[in-house]
Formats: sequence, C-alpha cells, structure tokens
Amino acid sequence: MESSSPMRLLLVLVLQLSVQLRAYTAPIEETFFRCLSVNSKLAIPLSSYYTPNNASSFTSLLDSTAQSLRYVGPKVPKPDIIFTPLGEPHVQAAVICSRRLNVHIRVRSGGHDYEAVSYVSQIETPFIVIDLVRLRGIDVDIPRKTAWVQAGATDGEVYYKIAERSKVHGFPMGVCTTIGIGGHITGGGIGSMMRKFGIAADNVLDARIVDSKGRILNRAAMGEDLFWAIRGGGGGSFGIILAWRIKLVNVPQTVTVFTVSKTLDQDGTKLLLRWQEVAPKLDDNLFLNVAIRPAPTGNGTSRTVTTTYRALFLGSRTHLLKVMEEGFPELGLTSQDCIETSWIESVLYMALFPNTTGLEVLRQVISSIPPGYFKAKADFVRVPIPESGLNGLWKLFLEEESPFMQWTPYGGMMERIFEDATPFPHRRGILFEIFYSTSWQKDEDPSKHMNWIKRLYNYMGPYVSSSPREAYVNYRDLDLGMNRNWKNATDYDLIEASAWGTKYFKRNFYKLLEVKSRVDPDNIFRHEQSIPPLLVKGQT
Repeated sequence: MESSSPMRLLLVLVLQLSVQLRAYTAPIEETFFRCLSVNSKLAIPLSSYYTPNNASSFTSLLDSTAQSLRYVGPKVPKPDIIFTPLGEPHVQAAVICSRRLNVHIRVRSGGHDYEAVSYVSQIETPFIVIDLVRLRGIDVDIPRKTAWVQAGATDGEVYYKIAERSKVHGFPMGVCTTIGIGGHITGGGIGSMMRKFGIAADNVLDARIVDSKGRILNRAAMGEDLFWAIRGGGGGSFGIILAWRIKLVNVPQTVTVFTVSKTLDQDGTKLLLRWQEVAPKLDDNLFLNVAIRPAPTGNGTSRTVTTTYRALFLGSRTHLLKVMEEGFPELGLTSQDCIETSWIESVLYMALFPNTTGLEVLRQVISSIPPGYFKAKADFVRVPIPESGLNGLWKLFLEEESPFMQWTPYGGMMERIFEDATPFPHRRGILFEIFYSTSWQKDEDPSKHMNWIKRLYNYMGPYVSSSPREAYVNYRDLDLGMNRNWKNATDYDLIEASAWGTKYFKRNFYKLLEVKSRVDPDNIFRHEQSIPPLLVKGQT
C-alpha cells in the first residue's frame, strides 16, 4: 500500500495536467462553457450560449439591440461567445470563469450605448459578451412604493408594470423606452421628471450586483461607497448589476403635454434666448425641452431651423396655462395646444409614439426606431448662449444634411442636490444640457459627418461649461479619450483617463478611482472608458 501511494499521486498529477492542457488548447467556446457548468449552482442550457458557429442566431442576437450601425458589420471586432444568463448563479459563474480563464468580458443590458462598449471591444481579444436580456423580472410593491427590477428590463417595461398596478405612481427615468435599466441607472438616468424628482440614480434604494470575486452583494454587503459608485459612475467598471430596488414617486391622475414649433422666421432665435433664461426656473412640475432640426423654407428652395418645444406638466391644463403665462408667455401657448392625459400615456407622447399607439408597445424590447449610422456628443451650459453665438450655430448647423440637437432644461430638484450626492455631478448651476448628433446612410463617407460634428463641438466651446468641459457618461463619447494601453489588464494611462473622467464626473472621478481600487484592484471589469484602479496588479 505504501509503495503504491507515490504512483497514485503521480497518476493524479498527470490527470490534472491533462485536464489543464485540454482546457488550454481547446477552443474558448468549449473551455468557457465547461467552466460555467462546473461553477454554476443553476444548470446552464445550451440555448443560453451563442457562438459564431451558429452564425445566424449569433449575429441576430448580437445586432438585436445595437443602436449604432457604426459598430455592426464584418470588420467590427466580434465576441467569441454571447452568454445570456437565466439566473443570478449564471452571472456569478461567468465572472468566476472570466477570471480563471483570463477571458475579457463585456456586459450588455440594453445595447443603447453610443460607442458600443457593452458589446464591442476595440482594445483586447478574445472577449465575451454577457447579455442580460433574459433577466427582466419586475416586482412592483405599491404599498411600499418600491419595485425590484432586474437589469435586463427596459424603461418601457418598468413604466408599464408600474401603471398596471397604479395610476398615481411612476418613476423618473429616460424617455426612450427600450433602454436597459441596468446600464441606464449606472450612468445617472436623466428624464422628463428630473426637475421634480431628480434622476433615476437619485431614486434607487438598493441593488444586487456580482462583484469582481463572483459574490452577489446587496447594499448592506457592498457598503455605501460602492453603492454610491454604481449610481452614476458609468457601467462596466465596478461589477455586474443584477437588479435595482427603485423608489416609486407620486404622479397626478391627470398630466398635460404639448408641442409647439417655431422656425427662425417665427422669432425662433429670440424665443430660444428667452427659453435659456426661464426654462430652469419654471415650476418644478414642468419639463420643457427643445428639439432642433433643419426644415425646408416656405418656398422649398432652401433650409431653415425649426425649434420644437415639447413639454410634460405634472398637473392640469388650467394650471399649466397659468404657469406658462407667468413664466414664458412669449411662446404663445394656447388651451388648444394642450392635451390632458394620464402619466403612462404621457410616456408614449414624450417618446414620440403616434397618438394611436397602445400601451403594449412599452413591452417591446427592440426599438421601433431602426438603428442607423450616427455620432453623438453632449455639453452642459451654465451661462445663456448669446444671440451672436446662436446665429453662428445656425450657420454651421445647416451645413450638415441630418443634424439634430436637443436642449434639456435643468433646475428644480437638480439644483437642490449636491454634486457629490452621486457620481453624476451635473447639478447646481446647470441651465441645460445639449445633445448633438448627426446621421448618414450606409453608402456615405462617415468621415465627412464625423468631422462636421467635431467642428460643431469646437465651435460651441466658448459657450458651454469649462474646466472641465462637462459631458454625460450615458452619451458616451470616445473622442474624449480612451484607455488605449491595457496590456493584460496591467497597464493604463491615468492622465488620459482623467481627461475623460473629469468631464463625465468632475471631482467625483477621484473618489471613483479609490472605490475601483478597493473593489476591483485586478481590473476585471474594464472597457475603453472604464474607471481604472489607482494601481493595477503587476504595476510598479
């Protein structure tokens, strides 16, 4: 017996080495699935596992929620695997296996990120996408005024479920209904009720995440610093959001909406000058944004600029007319312009659905607006843009075929929340936010349009926030800088990261660095603009 023990030990070592060699030499599709199966407490069906070997289903799923066609096509880096977890243990196993096999992961809950960092990697291969599309449970508790919402659910699904249970409750979140709530709240989550209730991240009570060690943590277990970081610090840096516990807000049974458009020939410039002054100071119940597009002139031989004022008022038509008469009479709002409706119907209105659209559309996962080729940027304005600045803007704006801007008013509750309450710092002193975009067709040269929006962005420099020039992380813009130097997760340029990090988060960026260093020192969760740890393992 004693003489056989060394032989038995040798046999065990040989078998272990054989398994390790097979894992090393086998395709990543096999090794990762094998690892998932071993490490998950919940059985993993093959139907949740997609590889390029099933070309049609793989491509269909990969492209299903992509909003920017710039990141779709044969030349764009593709994941080796798309994994669609059916339960929390699957997500745990995916994180454990990514560490064990040294495989890079990206996490997608909705796919609306403008630079596609949730499903495309420009910095390292191979990589795997964990798509949370099947984790979309919603549990609404009206007596407690709360709801638990899994990360893969969309804004529209959350709105729909709340309205099923109550006509006088809602949640302040984004206008686009097919955004995945997992990623939306990680960036802050602005929307049409933020002047009354703040942004989505301000109304989160708890969360469940998988951390870099594969543990499932709630607010108590993760601690207040990490809970702070995930509510506005950007997705893909600190862990994988499994679910949010959100605080519902009270809404009236009757709200009022309206749309009024004015061209430059209809004193559009003077109205916009006035809007800049009054929109952040109007009644907190009123959200009045401005969409700006080119439009043909009356004779059809040239183009002009149309400014479209679109509003949600948490109250009656009569009350709204009084508020507008006192605060913005220049718009000339009439009773005929106003539509009284329910809050849930106003969600459809603000999302630009046709009047005949039924509420079931809120349950759609795929946007009814087809994806396109586009580039977007954002700015924050603290001092009204003068008339001379607007006139120069119109001239540059009309040089492009399909430009678009949306000006979103701040003030109200946003003025009363401190910059460091969450990582989202764009609070006090912000008059409004500008979203810019341009789009083009597949057969066009994108460089022309990309160069135009850069010229527009440069032109606006003197009129927007500075030191830093602020940006919104949910309108991600890789022009601001990238973590270009990841080398097996052991190298990065902190100076370059600070360039974009301070624009998104201002001084909160430095606290995010500290939190990242504690909770993910090995930088498991990383992408082109993820928060880097202050010292990555392996650096000196």
